[in-house]
Amino acid sequence: MTHPKVSTEEMQKRIVRFKDLEGKGLPLMFIDSILPGHRRMNYAVIGDTASENPDFRPILDQPHRFQIGMFMCPPGSGPAYHTHDYIELFLPLSGTWRYYWGNNPEGPPEGEATLETWDLISLPPGLWRGFENVGDQDAWCFAVLEEHVVFSGKDPYWPAQVMKQAQEYGLEVDEHGKMIKPENYEELRNRLEAELLHRTASIGH
Repeated sequence: MTHPKVSTEEMQKRIVRFKDLEGKGLPLMFIDSILPGHRRMNYAVIGDTASENPDFRPILDQPHRFQIGMFMCPPGSGPAYHTHDYIELFLPLSGTWRYYWGNNPEGPPEGEATLETWDLISLPPGLWRGFENVGDQDAWCFAVLEEHVVFSGKDPYWPAQVMKQAQEYGLEVDEHGKMIKPENYEELRNRLEAELLHRTASIGH
């Protein structure tokens, strides 16, 4: 088997240092992110990851057959109940996390597990899931997603109640899974960013 020569310059472009994440987080990557208990800072590291917000930009945009994201959640926060058409794998980098799942979008969850640092969970397509930082400090998690095309349809799928709550803030998505931004979007984004930014300002230092 022959392989193309890879230059040192190209390899330097394929390195992501933790400090490189500073200023590249998106506090409103999903419509649930505005809701109390679901606020977090999301980072697209490789590929499209998952997003309803077209403002996201992956740090590495070279083709990969997988997609990687990272996120920071304050205590008591995490994504609302949802599902995807692809596999999601999570590995906590810090803190303690509660993952819960079920087959009914309106719940209640049918199972749950507590994950500590370096534990791992793989969630299959179509299974409804949610998770939260159950520790008393900010916590980070690493996510690997099966390859998929962003904005080709609803992603994630939300229960009706989550969509209704997000609509109260003016946040919706179209049939392609792309966020429909309200007139006060910048105000909402800036408010969330200010709330979360001080928590991530010291990463990499």
